Amino acid sequence: MTSATDAPSDGERRNVSDAAGVVVLGACAVWSLITAAAHDGRPEGVLLAVLAVAAGYAAGRICGALMPVAAPCTAALAGLGLAVAAPHALPGPRIATPVGHLGAVAALLVLATGAACCAAWAARSPSLRLALRALAATVTVASAVLGSVAGFALCAGVLLCSLAAGHMPRRGVGLAGLALTAALMTGTAWAVAEKSLPDGLSDSLEGQLTGNRVQLWRDALMMAHRDPAAGVGPGRFSEFSEAASLSLPAEAKPHSAPLQQAAEEGVVGVLLLAAVFCWVLYTLWRTSRSTAVALTAGAALTALAALATVGNVLSFTTVTVGAGLLAGLATARPLGYETPDTATPRAREQREHL
Repeated sequence: MTSATDAPSDGERRNVSDAAGVVVLGACAVWSLITAAAHDGRPEGVLLAVLAVAAGYAAGRICGALMPVAAPCTAALAGLGLAVAAPHALPGPRIATPVGHLGAVAALLVLATGAACCAAWAARSPSLRLALRALAATVTVASAVLGSVAGFALCAGVLLCSLAAGHMPRRGVGLAGLALTAALMTGTAWAVAEKSLPDGLSDSLEGQLTGNRVQLWRDALMMAHRDPAAGVGPGRFSEFSEAASLSLPAEAKPHSAPLQQAAEEGVVGVLLLAAVFCWVLYTLWRTSRSTAVALTAGAALTALAALATVGNVLSFTTVTVGAGLLAGLATARPLGYETPDTATPRAREQREHL
């Protein structure tokens, strides 16, 4: 990264990142319309998710530039409040046993933890930084109180990654590790659905994931094999899945974003979903914010990707808006942020090592 005195170079990097985001999100929307037209599908869900991510990202960039500490702190408190008020406050399907809502609660808490940690790294006062880290720890404890084991583990992981991020001189290595983690999670879910894991490991994972979810994954792969290029059409999974017919209407989904894309939009849909995640990591790599902020946001978004691999959290508009918001906050350039007079020696050293 360049110093604040090299503003034109920084502006060029931001333009490239923004242009890449427009292309990737636009391609997601266009492909959903194409596959919907080919198979009489319902692209509204995908279009809403794309719009939610774009709106959240734009809002994060604006608020992060104006209030680099207050904006992520407010986002963390809002995420915690929504999670505590869930499931009734979360937009989305209402069912008696809200399995999907539990995943959405975990996702909101993960994003809230990431936002609080980003705010802590942006704060200059040691006392304020300590208070914001205490907020992140409170969110982590709240995830355990709310009964989300996965949420607690992921929130704790984000908090630990954030603390470790302050000691990493090169963000590229950390972001590459996060990308590899997301790829391994997706590959594991795919292997479970394909029955390609050893029997003992497969039985153990299926026991934790529940048989119904694994059967939904296998139905999704069956649809993907039927039409690998374009899938069966967005929003049509429940029409072809036997396991979905035995589930409540609100839960008749593959409970895995990559597998849902493979079933409904084919290989191209999966590649576009991966491209969105890679774009987010790319913007974090190119941002002029500190390495600690970039890696903290990357860890939180990777934890969200892990939840999306084994659940339907991306079906909730609140979660997709929150993901875009966190990415925008972490890539916004605060007005007057880290000028030559205020930048710390450590921050300058981090930029020089990138």
